[in-house]
Formats: sequence, C-alpha cells, structure tokens
Amino acid sequence: MPDHTISFTNARLCRNGKLVDGEQLVVSADTGDILLASNETDGETVDVKSSTIAPGFLELQTNGMRGFHFTHFEDEASYGKKIDDIARYLPQTGVTGLYATIPTVHSDVFKKILPSLRPRSIEGGASLLGAHAEGPYLHPSKKGAHNASLFHQPSTSPTDVYGDVAKSDETLKLVTLAPELEGTEALVSELTANGVKVSLGHSSASYDQGLAAVKAGATCLTHTLNAMAPLHHRDPGLAGLVTAAPSNVPDRPYFSIIPDGNHLHPSVATMLFRSNPSKCIVITDSIELAGLPDGTYPGHSQIPHNQSKAGSRVTIEKTETLIGGCAGLSECVKNLTDWSGCTVAEAVRCATENVADFMGDKDRGKLEAGRRADFVILDDQGDVLQTWIGGRKVWERRAGE
Repeated sequence: MPDHTISFTNARLCRNGKLVDGEQLVVSADTGDILLASNETDGETVDVKSSTIAPGFLELQTNGMRGFHFTHFEDEASYGKKIDDIARYLPQTGVTGLYATIPTVHSDVFKKILPSLRPRSIEGGASLLGAHAEGPYLHPSKKGAHNASLFHQPSTSPTDVYGDVAKSDETLKLVTLAPELEGTEALVSELTANGVKVSLGHSSASYDQGLAAVKAGATCLTHTLNAMAPLHHRDPGLAGLVTAAPSNVPDRPYFSIIPDGNHLHPSVATMLFRSNPSKCIVITDSIELAGLPDGTYPGHSQIPHNQSKAGSRVTIEKTETLIGGCAGLSECVKNLTDWSGCTVAEAVRCATENVADFMGDKDRGKLEAGRRADFVILDDQGDVLQTWIGGRKVWERRAGE
C-alpha cells in the first residue's frame, strides 16, 4: 500500500541556517520519515499559510524539569515513567529529542542511572537520545554547583566511573571534562575510540591545554564561559578555541551557550554566536525547577544545598552561584534572534542542525528526505505553533496562549 502522505505547503523551510521559500515538506504518517517532495497531489495537504517549518529542537544539555532531576533514581520503572512525563512536556517548547544530562554524582549512582537512559522513542513525546555525563572529570576551581568531593582524575577508568556503558556510544553519548587534569589526552582518546563525544568544561584550562585536548579528539566546549576561565585578550583560555586558527586544530570545536539572560550577557552571547554560527549550539542546562513556581527548594544528590528560583534564574541559596537554567529551549532560541539580530533560521540551526552534526545524528535535526519527520511550525515571532514527531502532530498551541 502507498504511504499516507502529508504535504505542507506555503511554508518557509529552515535549511542550513536559511529560509527556503517555495518548497513543500512531504512526510509519511506511516513510516514517520520525510519524503522527497513531488508534484503529486495524492494524500493530505496542509496549508501552513507562510509559517516557518524548522527541524525539531534537540536539547543537548538538560538536567531535568517540572520537579524531576535526572539524578533522582528510585527504581527503573518509576524512573522511566518520569522520563516519559518530561518527554511529553517538551514538545510545547519545540523539543523533539533530548540528551539527559547526569552531572557529577557518585560512581555507584552513575552506574545505576545510565543504563536507564538508553535511547528510545516515547509515544507522544520527545525521543530520549542517550546520556550526557557532565563530570566527574572536572576541575575544583570551576566546580560551579557540582560536588567537588566526587571528582575523579583521568587515571580513573571510565568503566570504573560509568560502568559498562562507557565501552560504547550506545547509551553514553557525551562526556564533559576538564582538559587541564593530568592524563586527559589519554582519557579523551579512550572515550572517542568508543564513539563517545567529548566536550570541555568546568575548567580553568589555558588555551594550549584545551588545544591539546582538541587534538586528542575533543570536539566541543560546554556552556562556554560559564564555569570556565574568562576570555582575556592575551590569555583566551578555552573560549579562544572558538576561533582557533585552522592550522592549529583539525577542526574548530562546537561550543554550547546558554542564552537565557542569566548565564551570559546578550552581547557576549552574540559575540560567541557571530564568531562561528555553524558551530554554535544553544542549550538550556535546565534543572528540575524549570516549570515550577519561584521559591526555595531542597537540594539533591548533586547539590547538597537549598536552591533559590526567581524566574529563569536559579542559584545556591544565599549565593550568586548559578545552578542551571529554567528557560525553555524555544525561549533561548528566540533570545538569540532578538539579541543578535540573526534570522530565525540562523538561530534554529543552533538547536537543530548544529547539534545533529556535532553528535553525528543522521536521523534527526534536518529537513531532509530519509530523516525522521520531527519538526516544528513557528509563527513570525519564532513562537512554536505545532510540534510533529514521527510524522504525527503531538502538540499544538491553543488559541489565546
């Protein structure tokens, strides 16, 4: 039987950071894939009335939301249900896929949690794409909200820290580490040999120390300039790698930023984005307080302190130490557009195509034939009107919202 196809017409498509007019997006509601556009009229047609269609947003760094932190593990069944609940909430923020971030916890906790983060599709929700381990190979000088007593040196085997998931990229997709630690280059080589991506962060490393890690296989910077040595005109630190000379590195690294208005000044976020738009990745670094009312909340296994939430800003109580974000990914993408003056398509690329390219995802992140029909429909202001996953509409903004 032929596919049940849906053709979206009168759309502007986000492709390669540009808006493309005059092309249809054709998807299969049966296979959930994007199809080659054709002139055939069979199947359903949806007129989006000059709205913008973008790939579904991919969240590279989220620690949790709506009262659930990804370190909160009781048993596999209840943990899986909480993941499902978050996955079904995320489409209203434009997210169709997430990498669950586990910050620094005891190795026993890593080993207990990580097997439950194996990639899977979730009915009516964003797909779980695997795990991002932020730690424990971090530097105490830039611990941020991490528990430095749980940090390890690179001499500790990834298997000893994460368990058997460290032997391949089937579940553990990304590790953030500090490159100034002794033995980092060997650790980077070991992780990348198993297909695990490596990003540099929570670090006071010099430019040269970061450069050595990039040459060893690291390909990203984690929340650039946050929990990182500042950019100095004679000592650029890790942030200087964003514009590293091609003669010094095999390829300039990707770099993530948190454009929520708290972690970076708008002008700094703009400077970073404009320095290399094709390598910029927008993240939220959201924590479990995202989606909850303002107030003071207890800590947990990662943060043994009370947490104070005011809008999208969350700090350790009675300090100015930022813990994470509470803004949604769609809000961060809009902020980048507003602050930098870039087009919607340019900002969208930082939460879609760039993430897919960095993580080597051949199934998502782009409006290309053969990829999953995960996409969002945006209005002229960049707000999410609809979210489609696997060729099916899973969320639509109600009138008046």
